[in-house]
Amino acid sequence: MIKTSGLSKTFDGGVEAVKDVDISVGSGEIVGFLGPNGAGKTTTMRMLTTLLRPTSGTATVAGHDLLGDAKEVRRRIGYVSQSGGISPVAPLRGELELQAMLYGLSRQEAEARTREAVERLGLTGLEQKPGAALSGGQRRRFDIAFALLHGPVLLFLDEPTTGLDPQSRANLWDHIRSLREEKDMTVFLTTHYLDEADALCDRILIIDDGRIVAEGAPAELKTGGRTLDDVFLDITGRSLREEAGV
Repeated sequence: MIKTSGLSKTFDGGVEAVKDVDISVGSGEIVGFLGPNGAGKTTTMRMLTTLLRPTSGTATVAGHDLLGDAKEVRRRIGYVSQSGGISPVAPLRGELELQAMLYGLSRQEAEARTREAVERLGLTGLEQKPGAALSGGQRRRFDIAFALLHGPVLLFLDEPTTGLDPQSRANLWDHIRSLREEKDMTVFLTTHYLDEADALCDRILIIDDGRIVAEGAPAELKTGGRTLDDVFLDITGRSLREEAGV
């Protein structure tokens, strides 16, 4: 689902945010992307979702070339940013249906996709409310609902549970797992929560100073009785728990 070779991004002024990153993500995997603040996580994700043009390197995303066929990449992926994007004032059902029609669906198809997404994420009965009337966990599930309307095969989630209470986080994990189990969806997510990466992800990639410095299944990384934070501290010299404030 994702294959990159030498993917790099240098910003004006010579700042190398991402340096020769090689990533391989298979169909149906849930892969966690961890790194300290400023390590290059969001820059990498923005490149993979066509929001930022790489300086160099190549990438295939959801079966299409990132640079040569960006339009088809966007058709096949869903993306949820850190800040989300639901309206605080408009009833969300109408917003969902409008979003679906912007993808080219008919009104009837948009209504059907909206019902499916709302039911899948346990939001039935809330779609008539504006975003401001919802809890943080409910708003985050609506963010994901928006990303599912066009039927993507690959879902990008940028820190999907930041700021949520433990129960809401665990509930969202269940919904993410169900997308893989029921839809065979591939999920690529960034997170600061080590328990989230440990519980949810099949594999973990650790990026530091713009480079991938470690990868593997959580159990493979936690050799010798170490925790993921121990691994992270050994590799980067920084504690992810401290950066996340947990």
